[in-house]
Amino acid sequence: MTDLPEMSDEERETQMARASEVQAKVAEDLMNLPHVVGVGIGIAQKDGAYTGEICVVVMVDEKLPTAQLAEEALIPTEIDGIRIDVQQTGSFGAFGAG
Repeated sequence: MTDLPEMSDEERETQMARASEVQAKVAEDLMNLPHVVGVGIGIAQKDGAYTGEICVVVMVDEKLPTAQLAEEALIPTEIDGIRIDVQQTGSFGAFGAG
Protein backbone atom coordinates (compact mmCIF):
# COMPACT_ATOMS: atom_id res chain seq x y z
CA MET A 1 0.00 0.00 0.00
CA THR A 2 1.13 3.51 -0.72
CA ASP A 3 1.13 6.47 1.61
CA LEU A 4 -1.27 8.98 0.12
CA PRO A 5 -0.53 12.66 0.60
CA GLU A 6 -2.44 14.35 3.37
CA MET A 7 -5.56 16.04 2.06
CA SER A 8 -8.97 16.70 3.48
CA ASP A 9 -12.02 14.74 2.40
CA GLU A 10 -13.24 17.88 0.69
CA GLU A 11 -10.00 18.25 -1.30
CA ARG A 12 -10.12 14.58 -2.30
CA GLU A 13 -13.77 14.91 -3.40
CA THR A 14 -12.93 18.02 -5.42
CA GLN A 15 -10.04 16.25 -7.17
CA MET A 16 -12.21 13.21 -7.89
CA ALA A 17 -14.99 15.41 -9.30
CA ARG A 18 -12.58 17.32 -11.54
CA ALA A 19 -10.97 14.09 -12.76
CA SER A 20 -14.41 12.60 -13.45
CA GLU A 21 -15.39 15.65 -15.50
CA VAL A 22 -12.23 15.37 -17.59
CA GLN A 23 -12.71 11.61 -18.02
CA ALA A 24 -16.29 12.09 -19.24
CA LYS A 25 -15.18 14.81 -21.64
CA VAL A 26 -12.27 12.95 -23.28
CA ALA A 27 -12.81 9.20 -22.79
CA GLU A 28 -14.36 8.58 -26.20
CA ASP A 29 -11.56 10.42 -28.03
CA LEU A 30 -8.86 8.66 -25.99
CA MET A 31 -10.45 5.25 -26.62
CA ASN A 32 -10.05 5.84 -30.36
CA LEU A 33 -6.26 6.17 -30.06
CA PRO A 34 -4.00 3.20 -30.91
CA HIS A 35 -3.19 0.85 -28.00
CA VAL A 36 -5.75 2.42 -25.62
CA VAL A 37 -7.88 -0.27 -23.94
CA GLY A 38 -9.51 1.75 -21.16
CA VAL A 39 -9.91 5.12 -19.46
CA GLY A 40 -10.69 5.59 -15.78
CA ILE A 41 -10.00 7.53 -12.62
CA GLY A 42 -7.12 6.35 -10.47
CA ILE A 43 -3.88 7.15 -8.72
CA ALA A 44 -0.89 8.24 -10.79
CA GLN A 45 2.24 6.08 -10.84
CA LYS A 46 5.89 7.00 -11.32
CA ASP A 47 8.50 4.28 -11.78
CA GLY A 48 5.96 1.67 -10.64
CA ALA A 49 5.14 3.44 -7.36
CA TYR A 50 1.89 5.25 -6.65
CA THR A 51 2.27 9.00 -6.19
CA GLY A 52 -1.05 9.59 -4.43
CA GLU A 53 -2.16 12.07 -7.11
CA ILE A 54 -5.71 11.52 -8.38
CA CYS A 55 -5.69 11.48 -12.17
CA VAL A 56 -7.28 10.16 -15.32
CA VAL A 57 -5.64 6.83 -16.07
CA VAL A 58 -5.33 5.83 -19.71
CA MET A 59 -4.76 2.08 -19.89
CA VAL A 60 -2.80 0.80 -22.88
CA ASP A 61 -2.01 -2.70 -24.08
CA GLU A 62 1.58 -1.65 -24.75
CA LYS A 63 3.40 1.50 -23.67
CA LEU A 64 5.57 2.75 -26.52
CA PRO A 65 8.20 5.49 -26.65
CA THR A 66 6.84 8.81 -27.93
CA ALA A 67 9.18 8.63 -30.94
CA GLN A 68 7.37 5.48 -32.15
CA LEU A 69 3.94 7.15 -32.22
CA ALA A 70 2.42 9.47 -34.79
CA GLU A 71 1.71 12.96 -33.44
CA GLU A 72 -2.07 12.37 -33.61
CA ALA A 73 -1.66 9.20 -31.49
CA LEU A 74 0.08 10.97 -28.59
CA ILE A 75 -1.78 11.08 -25.28
CA PRO A 76 -1.56 14.44 -23.51
CA THR A 77 0.04 14.57 -20.06
CA GLU A 78 -2.60 16.97 -18.74
CA ILE A 79 -6.11 18.06 -19.70
CA ASP A 80 -7.84 21.01 -18.00
CA GLY A 81 -5.31 20.89 -15.15
CA ILE A 82 -5.82 17.17 -14.45
CA ARG A 83 -2.88 14.82 -14.88
CA ILE A 84 -3.23 12.09 -17.49
CA ASP A 85 -1.26 8.98 -16.55
CA VAL A 86 -0.64 6.28 -19.15
CA GLN A 87 -0.39 2.85 -17.54
CA GLN A 88 0.37 -0.38 -19.36
CA THR A 89 -2.22 -3.01 -18.47
CA GLY A 90 -2.13 -5.37 -21.41
CA SER A 91 -5.31 -6.34 -23.23
CA PHE A 92 -8.70 -6.94 -21.67
CA GLY A 93 -11.08 -9.63 -22.83
CA ALA A 94 -14.08 -11.68 -21.87
CA PHE A 95 -13.46 -15.21 -20.64
CA GLY A 96 -15.87 -18.09 -20.57
CA ALA A 97 -17.94 -16.91 -23.50
CA GLY A 98 -19.13 -19.87 -25.44
